[in-house]
Amino acid sequence: MKIDVYDSYAKTTDGRLMHFDVFVKEGTSAEVALRHGREWLKSLGESAAGLEQSRCSFCHTEVAKPEVQRSVEYEGFFILQMEGCPTPV
Repeated sequence: MKIDVYDSYAKTTDGRLMHFDVFVKEGTSAEVALRHGREWLKSLGESAAGLEQSRCSFCHTEVAKPEVQRSVEYEGFFILQMEGCPTPV
């Protein structure tokens, strides 16, 4: 499975900057990727408004690793947490 990667930055409610990638199935619209990023932020107790369209940009397409593929097939997306994100569980 190929996935599209959206490089994303969001401001937290306490002013920190979080950097993460939103992985979605190849061909998924930018609006859907943004929606998934906002859903993920809300699941952390952050404001969905912290992620603006201009801060969720298509980066590239790649072949999904098995863990990512399972998440994309089941949930529609996968979040790769990078800088400023909470420790993944």
